[in-house]
Amino acid sequence: MNAVVHSIVIEVRWRDLDAFNHVNNQSYLGYIEEARVRWFKSLSEDWAGESSAPILAAIAVNYRRPIGWPETLRVELFAERVGGKSVTLGHRILSAMQPELLYADGNTVLVWVNRDGQSVTLPDAVRSACAGINN
Repeated sequence: MNAVVHSIVIEVRWRDLDAFNHVNNQSYLGYIEEARVRWFKSLSEDWAGESSAPILAAIAVNYRRPIGWPETLRVELFAERVGGKSVTLGHRILSAMQPELLYADGNTVLVWVNRDGQSVTLPDAVRSACAGINN
């Protein structure tokens, strides 16, 4: 597995739960998105600038076990593939208190586009942060 490029700790909120008192599947996507946005922001304030921004082209989530409440999560991101105009980020959602508890894993494909919707070159900050990953 590739090295973690970014990780956040996030609390499960009561509003994240479904009728069975498990975290709703859409909340998993929100946790992953929060990790991505915080990572991009840590790389550059202009990660979603006037000229280009990332769009989500694909996402895969393997739901390994239900998340209950209360719980503190660690969301980890790692670069799986770096292309000319896209990056594939792997993700894991784990218990922050019991790291052997894997709640979900998978990956996302992000493509940078300009305001006209045309794909553009991956920003240097993202490419540098993923250095060492095979294309």
